[in-house]
Amino acid sequence: MLRRFVLLPLTLLAATSACGSADDGAVDVALIGSEDAILTSSLRLSGPAQHIRAATQSGLVSLNAQGEVVPALAEAWIVVDEGQTFIFRLRQGSTWPDGTEMTAASVEQALEESIDGLDGTSLAQDLALVEEVRAMAGRVIEIRLSAPVPYLVQLLAQPELALRQPGGETGPMTLARGEEGIALDFKPPLERGLPEDEDWREDVRELRVHFGSPAEAIAMFDAGEAEVVLGGTLGSIMQVDPGPLSAGTLRVETPYGLFGLHILAQYGLLSNSGVREGIAMAIDREALLADFNVGGWTVTTRPVSPDLPSDPGLVNERWQDEEIADLRAEAAARIAEWRRQFDEGDLSRPATITVAMPAGSGWEALFNDLAAQLIGIDILLLRVEDARSADMVMIDRVARYASPLWFLNQFHCGLGRGLCAEEVDAMVEQAIAQRDPAQRARMLAQAEAALTLENVYIPIASPLRWSLVRGSVEGFTANAYAFHPLPDLALIPR
Repeated sequence: MLRRFVLLPLTLLAATSACGSADDGAVDVALIGSEDAILTSSLRLSGPAQHIRAATQSGLVSLNAQGEVVPALAEAWIVVDEGQTFIFRLRQGSTWPDGTEMTAASVEQALEESIDGLDGTSLAQDLALVEEVRAMAGRVIEIRLSAPVPYLVQLLAQPELALRQPGGETGPMTLARGEEGIALDFKPPLERGLPEDEDWREDVRELRVHFGSPAEAIAMFDAGEAEVVLGGTLGSIMQVDPGPLSAGTLRVETPYGLFGLHILAQYGLLSNSGVREGIAMAIDREALLADFNVGGWTVTTRPVSPDLPSDPGLVNERWQDEEIADLRAEAAARIAEWRRQFDEGDLSRPATITVAMPAGSGWEALFNDLAAQLIGIDILLLRVEDARSADMVMIDRVARYASPLWFLNQFHCGLGRGLCAEEVDAMVEQAIAQRDPAQRARMLAQAEAALTLENVYIPIASPLRWSLVRGSVEGFTANAYAFHPLPDLALIPR
């Protein structure tokens, strides 16, 4: 499951004597984002908010530092009925925050509430095959599916599917506000499903959590006021300067996910699939990424990450053997032909297209390079803040599980996110109903090919995430989802 995890050329290894917390003191973690957005009670979570939710609230299962699914409120599970039934056994002695017993019936209700709360999101689309959640005898929960879902436990490990109850946390850590801000502290071992240990405090540290802009988080790390910074994206990577890294290490990951342009406009120039394809073929993706100097960050023309472990190899990259000059000539010709037929404006001026991108110097650099490329095919690219008034929107989204289905579900017409293809949705439905894994993989590849030809999404590369991690902190492991559980960061190195 590991992908490409690289260090930028400017990276300097951490010195063990770096300033910051000692082994027996708290670990200061800076999360990029506002406190209100990260500590939200919503089920729509940013990356940093997912980290807080996962530390304080648990589901049946969770993700470890390697991005693997591990037991949480459920201590074990089995899969039966040819992959259509998952049976979980709850952890013995578990209680809800108010002290009441965590019964199978109460977990059934909490899980159903979590699933229902995701209505209208892509996660709900991923869970569409869940037919029934049933409380069985004793501490057993059964999840029945209308078709096999091999990645179900990966979905149940998502922070949005934590089982929450009023009065406290169900996760391994508690959150408290103190004089020094937000603190996360471990619960005693028995409350975490571990054997009793009188000396457990010797192995863990408290986490102090700070919130701020990328510049503020980097400054904290530079000053030795934080041992870890999480939540960096392309927008802020250009703010990381070699200076602060004399006391730390920059970790850059390119996880599975989407990084490209989703078409929103239903009318005008972008309503034509041939024109949309022309824009896609005119982009020199290697040149776009070159200015960021990130080794191992690879481009793609596919809507599905090309290196998924389940990829049957039936879909190839587009335009591999064609010269960019020829591709741009073809794109310009398509745009000129459409404008001659349908554009009532001044044909002596470039056609205008707007794109919504997040704020940040990295996004500005990407936009400037993209605009410089597209002007060569007679398109004037303008940047807007609000996606509701844009023709295209930049997508920078990390996948939740390593299957083509996650990628295809991101463009499901039921989500109303932008241009979509109902025939592709129908192909996906037919594919997931297949019991034979090989046949399912072939049908999903066919759906990907169909989505590609619709040109509703212009892929560029995989997402990019960065963190700063002091050498005195262990428990940070690069993984395919760029997810780094906070409890692991609080363990004292041995």
